[in-house]
Amino acid sequence: MPPPSATCRVLWITILLASLAYDSAWAAANGSATSSEKNLSVPAVVAKIRSSVVTILTRGVPASPSQTQSGSGSGVIIDDGGYILTNNHLVTGVKSMVVGLSTGRLTPGRVVARDFLLDLALVKINAQDLVAATLHAKPDLEIGESVVAIGNPLALKGGSTVTVGVVSALDRSVLTPDGETLYDLIQTDAAINPGNSGGPLVDLSGRVVGINVIIAPSAQAISYALSMEAIYPHIQSMMVRGSIYRPDLGFTPVTITPSIIASFGLEGDRGVLALEVDSAKPAGLGGLQNGDIITAVDQHQVFNMGDFWHALLRSGDQPTVQLTLHGKSGPATLQLPKPAALKAAQ
Repeated sequence: MPPPSATCRVLWITILLASLAYDSAWAAANGSATSSEKNLSVPAVVAKIRSSVVTILTRGVPASPSQTQSGSGSGVIIDDGGYILTNNHLVTGVKSMVVGLSTGRLTPGRVVARDFLLDLALVKINAQDLVAATLHAKPDLEIGESVVAIGNPLALKGGSTVTVGVVSALDRSVLTPDGETLYDLIQTDAAINPGNSGGPLVDLSGRVVGINVIIAPSAQAISYALSMEAIYPHIQSMMVRGSIYRPDLGFTPVTITPSIIASFGLEGDRGVLALEVDSAKPAGLGGLQNGDIITAVDQHQVFNMGDFWHALLRSGDQPTVQLTLHGKSGPATLQLPKPAALKAAQ
């Protein structure tokens, strides 16, 4: 019998190979190498995707057919095993819900993964004969091309609603009501209303290029979707791990809010508060202390955790990152080594 350390190594390698095989199969099914041309008619796109769109019901089920459904949003089936992609803000504080399928059947669902920074959640149901949508991992969208939004706005009876528009802009960022920033958004003029959130945005190949997430409340015909290109790399992690993997930085970053300011007696009013700094890890060894406020990463201003992680992931191929701080003894800058996992992701 090999020593325990060797056994652990064999087990780890086996798990890694299985994970790589899973990732390869997923990429083959959803990658852009087999991209079809975007030449389908809108009715053909709807016929291809509509059976994959579901309603997320978190506030109860109507007692009779004459009552209005209390559905809170939409979702899209991404795996015939019962995985549904939706928005996290639809299921905040909720572990279980009822999912309405395109056939009209209702089935129990449970949240198996969530990430509030990307506003993504993964719901799992047990049902037969599910039709999974095809995700477009690298859609190469062009401004002006036609897209179709499908969801269940206002919980209207009779199934999902279809709207058509164009890609108005790419790579948008929007501040959410929770004070976090969503990045890599697709802006479209396809009509989106309450209840559309979590539903798919589809190109004319019939593949999902985004997940509808938010509208501009003070404007008309300005809606946003999470870009599939940005969120696609995290979906496998949500399915396998139950969370999105982010490298260990040696501290816990927390968005500064009025309640955080009051709780910790902070002087700064924006940025990311560093908590649970591990003195044995690079951040602590580099001089970061509990209570420091990070206000910039490589001179990119930071107002919240969304800003922080986005700046960190976009920090280029240099071996270190520069943090601008508002510390206990005043302004300061630190050069910290980039985590190995973060380097590998770039």
